Amino acid sequence: MDINFNKNEDHNKLLVSELKQRFAKVKLGGGKKRIEKLHSKGKLTARERIAYLLDDDSKSIEIGAFAGEDMYSEHGGCPSGGVVVKIGHVKGKQCIVVANDATVKAGAWFPITGKKNLRAQEIAIENKLPIIYLVDSAGVYLPMQDEIFPDKEHFGRIFRNNAIMSSMGITQIAAVMGSCVAGGAYLPIMSDEALIVDKTGSIFLAGSYLVKAAIGESIDNETLGGATTHCEISGVTDYKAKDDKDALDTIKNIVDKIGGFHKAGYNRIETVKPKENPEDIYGIIPKSRADQYDMYEIIKRLVDNSEFDEYKAGYGQSIITAYARIDGWAVGIVANQRKLVKTKKGEMQFGGVIYNDSADKATRFIANCNQKKIPLLFLQDVTGFMVGSKSEHSGIIKDGAKMVNAVSNSVVPKFTVVIGNSYGAGNYAMCGKAYDPRLIVAWPSAELAVMSGNSAAKVLLQIEKASLEKQGETFTKEKEDALYNKIKARYDNQVSPYYAAARIWTDAIIDPLETRKWVSMGIEAANHAPIEKPFNLGVLQV
Repeated sequence: MDINFNKNEDHNKLLVSELKQRFAKVKLGGGKKRIEKLHSKGKLTARERIAYLLDDDSKSIEIGAFAGEDMYSEHGGCPSGGVVVKIGHVKGKQCIVVANDATVKAGAWFPITGKKNLRAQEIAIENKLPIIYLVDSAGVYLPMQDEIFPDKEHFGRIFRNNAIMSSMGITQIAAVMGSCVAGGAYLPIMSDEALIVDKTGSIFLAGSYLVKAAIGESIDNETLGGATTHCEISGVTDYKAKDDKDALDTIKNIVDKIGGFHKAGYNRIETVKPKENPEDIYGIIPKSRADQYDMYEIIKRLVDNSEFDEYKAGYGQSIITAYARIDGWAVGIVANQRKLVKTKKGEMQFGGVIYNDSADKATRFIANCNQKKIPLLFLQDVTGFMVGSKSEHSGIIKDGAKMVNAVSNSVVPKFTVVIGNSYGAGNYAMCGKAYDPRLIVAWPSAELAVMSGNSAAKVLLQIEKASLEKQGETFTKEKEDALYNKIKARYDNQVSPYYAAARIWTDAIIDPLETRKWVSMGIEAANHAPIEKPFNLGVLQV
């Protein structure tokens, strides 16, 4: 191993260590004192509930763990968006579980909470996965109600999705394990089956204080909407549980009896671990986002037996296209080559840049995978499409449009891993969030933005400098450097993978060594949903 490998390894292991430390903090939700208060009421935390429900929590994947990070400091923060979402197995059946975290503002819904819940439902709809709601929420966070209540992608969309999923035959099970008030009361009752925990669970459109204020009736919350009321008088809920574990055991028994499903039929054989050591990834990914490396070496450490069959190996070399297997599943890989390559014509192509021939090759490969019903895996480390007169005269916009068209119209499931750069239109062509990947994750080394912090700072500096000079302000070198550093610091914060994860532009930030598990579980989920329409590129300029 050379010195650069060791430096890279140290750097990337530090990034993973930071990831684990930040995740450990997020897992505490509202903090240890609030967890203790929850326990004193005989209740489990959201994470404890999910861990008890799943067959093996270590074999689950968590969606949106960093949702809301650093977004609501003026309101006391909202760790994980106040809700925990995991994909795992209950009685051997893959499900998605959504659990309100009552230690975070009593489980109240912030704007990001709504976005995260909608993402969970989107995953359930796309993959026809059973979804389980563990409800413990005070409802909409009133100081921000204008940002979560009325719009199309706000709170009300949750209940619309409940109805849509029911019509699609997607199993929905809800357990009311704490508060469930106002509009939120519709979620469990619009599910197929609803449980409620005695003495700690309650459901009502308006609590006792509001009832007193509205109609003058004096009544306590338990009589108004507790377990006995809804299981024996109103008939709103279907099962009464004595405590959290009893409710979760009931859910397990319900899921255990769900029938089989029509499979999409994606090809899978027995898994084989990579021949090359996956931990080498830490030493291969460079410390600097500007440095180059060989993407083939990354692929060898992600795929079964480190084997792949490359499509058009000598053509369009700034994108690698190859058939391989991950955890036994057949996949078609579309990856940005980050190494400077020399074409047969003797021309040099920069790593991470999409050229005309690369876009053409990727388009044809994506079409082939759709024809063969092979899921697509995009490995992103892209700075964008090639610019300049030669590329423009060769029709780079047209070739790029072909690739974007193929990605957009692809009917096989797509999965995206942001390894390094994810800039500009390159993000789009390589299946960014806007192009409906079933799952999209980032490594700690990732950056997502229109362009790099350095490039953006230079552009913005020129704009601000020109503006200030028009106002008569003179610019010294010191002033220019200070302004540049200020702009770059602000932009660097925005390109961070944590900034993206906080806003659910990605589903997770993961240790590179977890990549195989995420892809495998993603394809397993997608296998629940047979393809319902043919692949069609529509009107495409050839």
